[in-house]
Amino acid sequence: MNKSVTAVGFSFQQDQTDLINKKLDRIKYAEDLIVDLILRVREDKKFYFDATINFKWGANGHVTSDDFDFAAGLNKLMDVLDTKVKKEKDKIQEKK
Repeated sequence: MNKSVTAVGFSFQQDQTDLINKKLDRIKYAEDLIVDLILRVREDKKFYFDATINFKWGANGHVTSDDFDFAAGLNKLMDVLDTKVKKEKDKIQEKK
């Protein structure tokens, strides 16, 4: 899985980078199913999280979240992203 994490309009602090890496471990179970994961974080009075995920079989997903707190916004994003990955994984397993 190729990961791309970008901060737009600000620079990540070390604790934010560590938190992102820790949260991305939540979808490690699907590492072999994911080709690319692109995460963009923008700060403009609050944090905006935008993730695009591309799967091996050509499907893709796009999820967003926002919050005034970095950790809370990232948690919201990862909850939705984890659900999206599980749904796609279940779809593929049903077809087999």
